[in-house]
Amino acid sequence: MNPISNEYKTVFSTVPFEEIKNEHYLPALEEGIKIAKDNLAKIKANPEPATFENTIVALERSGDAVDKVAEIFFNLLSAETNDEMQEIAKEFSPKITAYGNDILLDAELFSKVKEVWENKDSFSLDAEDLKLLEKNYKSFVRNGALLNETQKSELRSIDEELSTLSLNFGNNNLKETNKYEMVLENESDLAGLPDGAKEAAAMIAKEKGYEGKWVITLDYPSLIPFMTYAENRDLREKLYRANTTKSCKGDELDNKENVKRFSVLRHKRANLLGYASHADFTLEERMASTPGNVGEFLENLLSKSKPHAQNEIEELKKYVIANGGPEDLQNWDTAFWSEKLKKEKFSVDDEMLKPYFKLENVIDGVFQVASKLYGLNFNERSDIQKYHKDVMTYEVTDESGKHIAAFYADFFPRATKRNGAWMTAYRGQSNFAGEEKRPHISIVCNFTKPTETKPSLLTFNEVTTLFHEFGHALHGMLADTKYPSLSGTSVFWDFVELPSQILENWAYEQECLALFAKHYETGEVIPSELVQKIKDSASFHAGMGTMRQLSFALLDMAWHSGDNSSVDDAEAFEKKAMESTTLLPKVDGSMMSTSFGHIFAGGYSSGYYSYKWAEVLDADAFEHFKENGIFNREIAKKFKDNILSKGGTEHPMELYKKFRGAEPTPDALLRRSGLI
Repeated sequence: MNPISNEYKTVFSTVPFEEIKNEHYLPALEEGIKIAKDNLAKIKANPEPATFENTIVALERSGDAVDKVAEIFFNLLSAETNDEMQEIAKEFSPKITAYGNDILLDAELFSKVKEVWENKDSFSLDAEDLKLLEKNYKSFVRNGALLNETQKSELRSIDEELSTLSLNFGNNNLKETNKYEMVLENESDLAGLPDGAKEAAAMIAKEKGYEGKWVITLDYPSLIPFMTYAENRDLREKLYRANTTKSCKGDELDNKENVKRFSVLRHKRANLLGYASHADFTLEERMASTPGNVGEFLENLLSKSKPHAQNEIEELKKYVIANGGPEDLQNWDTAFWSEKLKKEKFSVDDEMLKPYFKLENVIDGVFQVASKLYGLNFNERSDIQKYHKDVMTYEVTDESGKHIAAFYADFFPRATKRNGAWMTAYRGQSNFAGEEKRPHISIVCNFTKPTETKPSLLTFNEVTTLFHEFGHALHGMLADTKYPSLSGTSVFWDFVELPSQILENWAYEQECLALFAKHYETGEVIPSELVQKIKDSASFHAGMGTMRQLSFALLDMAWHSGDNSSVDDAEAFEKKAMESTTLLPKVDGSMMSTSFGHIFAGGYSSGYYSYKWAEVLDADAFEHFKENGIFNREIAKKFKDNILSKGGTEHPMELYKKFRGAEPTPDALLRRSGLI
């Protein structure tokens, strides 16, 4: 029997990872699709008039078996992949795409949905029912239900090619990252690196068979410390070039043609559906609404941040020259010299802070924050099956002891995991048809690993990353809706980052840090003067940081706001798209697009601006907490009841106004960043 297709007889019905093998995925998918198609056939064959229950609710439940296997497969394809899984994905992904199109392009099924939509006033539907109906109707229309058969066939072809492109793009990046090794034989090449980073480099070398040497990789816990602290400028340049030329070297892992093809196909798809561009299509279902609004938003931030960024870069250049550095400041110099300037200005750096951020303590810290705000408790469980030995597993309960969620945490880099950090779910929350299902939530990160002499000590950036992903996790855990497709993080993309980004704010507050930031050797709580230095330095180079984010958002919009079929040189196209944000000379041969997984292998196409958009929301929202106390339970309840629990059941701006009382303005963000 296939362990994926069976009913799980595990604690909390969690995924039986230890029983699942690669050969189970495709049969489970095929069985799930068969069940789903049988369910859809029953909806269409029902002789009764179409109703909300017999059509929309039935449609919501029809694909449960497909969702179950897809969630497992695609999550592990990112977090614990292997060559065999990547081969399976080449068949799995097109099958999922075809299955989705079979539903959305089914004229008979759409006629049933349309009938319910047109007669919605005759049913006794609450607000959430209406939202589900609207989402279903729009989903059909936005994915081709009104097209003729020739057009539907073209749409299917485009979607299948896009799914294959996405897999190839991600696989190329992962292989490119995994194959790079900068092997160092002389300890002098590591001059400037903290002891922990040296020890980690030696440990990587040992794992890779280079006993007695040091290896630097493109995994962030290896890359970032080297770029920040290594005194050898030539080696920093070498590493920078390796990182910024990923998948754009003209070899078998090159993504330049994939990027151009993505842009062309997405534009063609949007035109087919009656939209001027992919950005117009995407933004119809976003808070920002139109490409024009996004452009105005980005230009507003650009005009306010660019003068600050230019002043910051000039100050840095003067500092570098005054301290014997190069007169031609380059991109591989900025992290190194910025860290020195930051330490001189604020007397604080990561090495000073890391002893206070032992991973286990930071985990306990986010748990305590969740307890103080929302009354949650996290109990580690050894009886929840794992997909890798490093994964930590918990049961989440409320103050009364009621089960709220199962929680997985996966923190360290490995060759089978892609770079970055993300939150995901193995089961979403729902409560309809007489059955309440609580969610199974996971966060996946790539943090500094423990060494033979030191525990995992996080940089402050890693601390805020953990808070960020845990904020997403709370959005999933505290979901309280009827329907799974409206639950948790199933919200507009430019709203989904609010719960994650707002939680980062707590990591800067003394009242929060005092709970967990304790020296791993002495147990001393982080001194208040050090916390003040963290806060004082938080807006250091905020202009440059904002420009970096804006450059990515502008690049995203450039690829998706028009017809790029005539683009021949992807590198030149990228350079033009980002030129308004360029502060230092571009390095020939380097590209962002070819490793820009967010927009080409993730869900952020025409949506990268949402990080800055959500910063406006989170800065404004956190001011409400600050005014009333960062652990104020009444404000936390308002945030939980109106944001975290509601998912996509209402328009996000309406939810936000219910929490805050008014729409946000950028002022809070600009104040926090020191830009006004």
